[in-house]
Amino acid sequence: MSLLKNILASVLALSFLISCEKEQSDKELFKKIIEAQLDSIQGDVSVAYYNLSDPGDTLLINGDEEFHAASTMKVPVMIELYKQQEVGKLNLNDSILLKNEFKSIVDSSLYSMDVGDDSDDIIYSKIGKTVALKDLMYSMITVSSNLATNVLIELVGAKNVTATMRDLGASKIEVLRGVEDTKAYELGLSNSTTAKDLMIIMSAIAQNKAGAKEDCEAMIKILKDQQFNTIIPFYLPKNVSVAHKTGSITGVHHDAGIIYLPDGRSYVLVLLSKNLEDYDKSTEQLAGISKTIFEYASKSM
Repeated sequence: MSLLKNILASVLALSFLISCEKEQSDKELFKKIIEAQLDSIQGDVSVAYYNLSDPGDTLLINGDEEFHAASTMKVPVMIELYKQQEVGKLNLNDSILLKNEFKSIVDSSLYSMDVGDDSDDIIYSKIGKTVALKDLMYSMITVSSNLATNVLIELVGAKNVTATMRDLGASKIEVLRGVEDTKAYELGLSNSTTAKDLMIIMSAIAQNKAGAKEDCEAMIKILKDQQFNTIIPFYLPKNVSVAHKTGSITGVHHDAGIIYLPDGRSYVLVLLSKNLEDYDKSTEQLAGISKTIFEYASKSM
C-alpha cells in the first residue's frame, strides 16, 4: 500500500512538473511572439499585460521606459475627480462656468485652446455657459476633449492628481499640467508615464482600489464608451468589451485598458509608442499585438 502511495505521489508530482514546464514554455513563446511583433514596428514601444485572475501571469517589455503621456493622463484626472467628490471637495453633479483661458505653469501667462487642435469641437459652443462636471469628465474620456481636461485639471490640481497616483503605487507617472501649454512643452515640462504605471492604475480601477466600488464601476462604464478604438479593441471579437483610454500626438500613439472576456475573466493591457515613423501602419501593428495578447489570455486564463 505504501509503495502504491509513493507511485501515485510520484505520478502527481511528475504531472505537476510537466504542467508547470508547459505553462512556462507557453509564456516564453508568447513573449517571443510579442517581441517579434515589436521588432517590426518602426518606433519605440512599451507593453504591459496583467492577468487580473492570475497575478503571476504578467508581461512587461520596456515597462519602466518613460513616454509622453498624451491623453492617457486623463484617466488619473478622472480618478482624482471621484476622490475629491468622495471627501466632499466637489460634487460631479454641480456645474461650472466653461471658460477657454488657462495659465501656463511656467509663468502664469494666459493661453487658450484652439478648436482646430481638439478632438471635441462641440464643447466650444458651450463656452461662457455652465456645464456639469460629470459631463466635462465624460467628454474628457470618451472623446478626449482637451478643453474639458484643462478646466478639470485646474479644478482638482495637477499636483493632487500625481499624489493620488503615488498612493495607488504608480511611482513614475507625472501629471504636471493641462494640454497645449506651449511654454511648458518647449521647456520639456510635459506629462509623462510608463506602461507599468498605467497598468497599475487601470488594475486599481478594475479591482475597485482606485476609489469606492461604485465610483470604480462608474469609471469603467465611462471608459467603455471610448470613441477611439483603433488599437486595443480593433481586432477583438465584438463580444469582448474594452474599458480604455487612448492618447496621441505627433509620432505617439497609446492605449491603456481593461479587457473583459465574455465568460467574465479580464486582463489589463497597456501599449505605449513613440518616435513612430509611420503612424497609421504602426497603429495597425499595435492592434495586432493586442490581438495576439487576447488570443494568449483567452487560452491561459
